[in-house]
Amino acid sequence: MLYRFRTSLLSIFLAASSVTTSHSQTAVSKTRTIPQGSIPHLENQGSATQLIVDGKSFLVLGGELHNSSSSSVEYMRPVWPYLATMHLNTVLMPIAWETIEPEEGKFDFNSVEGLLRGAREHNLKLVFLWFGAWKNTFSSYAPAWVKKNTERFPRVQMSNGMDTERLSPFSSVVRDADAHAFSNLMRYLRDADGNTHTVLMVQVENEVGVIPESRDHSSVANASFDSSVPAALTSFLEKNRSTLDPKLRAAWEAGGAKTTGTWQQVFGKTPLTDDLFMAWHYATFIERVTAAGKTEYPIPMYANAALIRPNYEPGQYNSGGPLPHSMDLWRAGAPSLDFFSPDIYFNEFAQWAGSYARPGNPLFIPEAQGGATGAANVLYAFGRLSAIGFSAFGVDDQNNTPLDLVGITNPAEHPDNNVLSDMYADLSTLAPVILEKQKTGGITAALIEGEAQRSARQSIGDYTATITRAGGASGTAARIGAMFIQTGTHEFIVVGCGDAQVTFSTDKPGLPIVGIESIDEEFFVNGAWVPRRRLNGDENSQGQTLRLHATDSAQGRIYRVRLYRYH
Repeated sequence: MLYRFRTSLLSIFLAASSVTTSHSQTAVSKTRTIPQGSIPHLENQGSATQLIVDGKSFLVLGGELHNSSSSSVEYMRPVWPYLATMHLNTVLMPIAWETIEPEEGKFDFNSVEGLLRGAREHNLKLVFLWFGAWKNTFSSYAPAWVKKNTERFPRVQMSNGMDTERLSPFSSVVRDADAHAFSNLMRYLRDADGNTHTVLMVQVENEVGVIPESRDHSSVANASFDSSVPAALTSFLEKNRSTLDPKLRAAWEAGGAKTTGTWQQVFGKTPLTDDLFMAWHYATFIERVTAAGKTEYPIPMYANAALIRPNYEPGQYNSGGPLPHSMDLWRAGAPSLDFFSPDIYFNEFAQWAGSYARPGNPLFIPEAQGGATGAANVLYAFGRLSAIGFSAFGVDDQNNTPLDLVGITNPAEHPDNNVLSDMYADLSTLAPVILEKQKTGGITAALIEGEAQRSARQSIGDYTATITRAGGASGTAARIGAMFIQTGTHEFIVVGCGDAQVTFSTDKPGLPIVGIESIDEEFFVNGAWVPRRRLNGDENSQGQTLRLHATDSAQGRIYRVRLYRYH
């Protein structure tokens, strides 16, 4: 991989010293390596990629804490029991660089030890979020000794020459210091958790990018921008031309698909070029951090992205993050990352999630809305897109007040976390069959988003399900999700969220009309799903309709539907 950093002689000496130290640590750590197959890892399972934990496929039913909650073991003490009541199996929580390396070269993992202990005591798994050089574009979680020394640890600069609160992705000194801290964290996790597997994955940095301008305008960034696009990137574009994201491919081909030239010569004189330029440099920086960590303990690692509001240009959003149009650059620049993830707070959940569920990139959603919206979305993620995990943000709000992101979410539509918690309770019992069907097929889901969408159609086996919003559904029921799991040629388990009606039809050869043979509502009792009522007459529109209710998950109810055909 080619890095075009311009540094002073002192920076070069420091970087070389850091690499030498890292190599020495690597040589020692190799004598204590844990077999990779025994630790959490990703594995192709039939038609899906799944997370394997202790030899079994694992479905992450997650929740992310607020940013500062995990900074204190004492603060977390009353939070753990609350989290355990939410039917989560995994908690996503930050580990801040400033917490583990408050003084340069002096590491303190007491807080990490306390978090591991708290999770284990409450039978929860963890995904750690490394808040190193960046968190939401800023560098507020870097140690004071980094923040205060702007000469040694330079910043991203505005076009007027003013520094920002963002460490420079063009600095090898910043990169090596971040990588050194991260590798020490991963070494500690290997030693403290390598046999227990409390920590499943690690997110490297958080929502990186530049804002409110589209790129760094420091002298080193300007020089790099006016230099040739790295050959490592152009060769990747050539090799993968047919599968590139359409927006990236169009920008590259508009200039003649050049393999040499400056960034503007190769990608054009547009704001998108600034975004791609930053994406490459964030990716190559994070590659070095990730690779250093994986040398110590190679569990799955990923990077997340803040998404784009409609019609926003680079600089209005986090320019340079792993967005759909730049994921190919990230794949080329950061091959040690296992996948890229979207933080989805916008309403177009199906569109955004689908843009990340692509070959070679299993879907994991680390941040999303909770409440009724999250409950519907999680059905779609697991059923339609074979996601390995889903996580709502801010789950440690014990007053159940949802996050209010202006212009993104409306708390009035998502009254509390209980709806998602109830859905997690159902999904935790269905997880084995969901995981099996993700491998072999026979599972899908539909999503109705927004008041304008009244219905959705989804094929499953020989049948087509039409899901229609129940009359007058609005407010908390505005989003409707339905998951269909095929358990026989004519039999399905249906899990729903929201008030809707489901009818069935077929276009397959044979008898043309589909009838409902039976609908049993089932509840999980003593380790198994057992039938209670056989729904008929008024409860299924005289054998014509399956009715889903917004209260189904709260009551722990699923449906087993059997169909037949006639003419």
